[in-house]
This record gives sequence, structure tokens and C-alpha cells, in this order.
Amino acid sequence: MNLRNLFQDFNPSKFLVFSCLLLFSFLFALRLDNTIEWSYWVIFLPIWIWKIVVMAGAGVGSYIWWKNPQYRMEGNGYVQYKAMVICTGLHLLLLMFEILACDNLETEHHSWILVFIPLMFMSVVSIGICVWAVKNERSFEMELFCSVNILQFIFLSLRLDKVIQWSWVIVFIPIWILMCTAMIGVLYAIILAIILIKSPDIIPQQRRGNISSAIGYSLMVVPLLVFEVLLANRLDGWFGIRKDFCQFLLGICPLLQEYGNISYTIHKDNNFTVESRPPPPDKADRLPHKKYIHDEQPKPIVPVISIETPD
Repeated sequence: MNLRNLFQDFNPSKFLVFSCLLLFSFLFALRLDNTIEWSYWVIFLPIWIWKIVVMAGAGVGSYIWWKNPQYRMEGNGYVQYKAMVICTGLHLLLLMFEILACDNLETEHHSWILVFIPLMFMSVVSIGICVWAVKNERSFEMELFCSVNILQFIFLSLRLDKVIQWSWVIVFIPIWILMCTAMIGVLYAIILAIILIKSPDIIPQQRRGNISSAIGYSLMVVPLLVFEVLLANRLDGWFGIRKDFCQFLLGICPLLQEYGNISYTIHKDNNFTVESRPPPPDKADRLPHKKYIHDEQPKPIVPVISIETPD
């Protein structure tokens, strides 16, 4: 294996972001399951490391920019510096949301609508940033993600504050639409990669790049879709059924119960004890009992004698 070709398109910034998100997701899942009892400020430590690196990089970049005026004479020097400033501002808004979310998880002193305000503002600003990035040929993955999920952020904040009582499947409708679009893009990338493999006019480097893109998009979108389905299952209970799945299955298919001749019940272990009351006495129990003496000695058998009366 050629390591030079392997790390040719290596992106250190994305590697840092995804590594921090992976570690944070693992710790957050353990905390929600009460496997660990750490403070949420410790659970968010990978997120804090990510933001510290971003702020340090922005500070070093600004210092070099102001100390070296010759960099401003380059053709796209101003565009690159503006992109760095815009990205830093978005990360500051994201950091504000993360601090409020962590504090609310720890103390529950704020409403979730207040917590999501920086994220909503970031989503609105990201729409204009996406337009600017397209004109200046800059990447805008995070900006695009925030701008298309503005409605999802609103639904989440309202649902967490119980302003709306919708099921979580309905709350996740914006992200279902987004994931359907992403799956269409994945299928397009896979089909394009298959077509280019059979094409003799494509150079091997371009063919390898298309295959890598198709595999990368598939490995990113499919696990994310599975996670969202499992999350909706966890929050809503079999997508709004709100009963055990076996009971639901036997209810819609009574032939299964008749065929197996079974009766399905769920044992619920309640913490409180219910005092058992004796059943009301029957009417027969309230009547006075009569004592009967049974003589169990055998009695002689006498034949029947017909007595004729005289005329």
C-alpha cells in the first residue's frame, strides 16, 4: 500500500472534527445510559478541545495576516481571510449553543428555546454565507448543514419544552426529507462510479477518486440514517405505537395468537405494593351454617310390601 496516495487527500481539520465528535458521541451515550456518572462539562470535553483548536488557529492566522502585508497582495488573500473570519464567527455561535446546552443538561435552569437561539441565528446567517461561498468558490459544508436544518432546530426546541406534543417521528420530518435527498445523492454517486469503472476514457486517478467518493458518502449517510431511525425508536417507542411490539403484533394479527394458542402478557415490576383486599363474601357465606349429622352406619334393606285395603 502506498501511504503517499493514501494520505494525499488527507484533511487534518475534518479529521479533528470527526474524531472529537466520535469521542463525544461515545461519552454522551454512556452518560445517558447512566453507565458513567460524570458531569456534562466533562462529557463535552472533546467539543471544548475542538473549539480551542479553532480559536487558536484563528488567532495565529490573524497574527500572521497582520504581520505579513505581502500576503494581502495575493489574488485570493482577502477571500481566504474573510472565509477564516466567517468560519470563526460560526464556531463562536456554535460554542455559545454548546455552553447553554451543557448548562441546561446539568442544571435545567433554562428553556430549550433559549438554548437553541444561537443555533437558529447561525442557521439564518448560514444562508447568506452559502451564497457568498458559491460566488467565491469556497467550501460550505457546515453552513449548508445549518441552513437546511433551521426548521428541525425549531421543532426540537419546541418539543423539548413540551410546547408541542407531537410524536418524535413527526418532529423529525425535516431531517427525514434531508436524508431522503442524501440517499438519492448516494445512489447517484454509486451509479456514476459504476459507469466510470466501465468507461475506457477515464484515467485511473479519476476513476479511483469517484469510487472513493461513493464509498465515503455511503459510509457517512447510511449509518447516520440508521442512527436517526434508532433514535426515533428510542424516543417514541416503535414509531408512536406506545405499546410493546409483541402486543401490537398480536393485536393486528390475531391469527398468530390463535395459531400458537398463547396469551401474551407483560410482567410489570412496580415499586409500590398494592394492598390486596379479600373478595366480598357471597350471600351463601353470610347465611348461618347448619350442622348436619350424617350416620354412616349401614341400614337394613327391607322389601316393598303392598298393603291392600279391604272393600
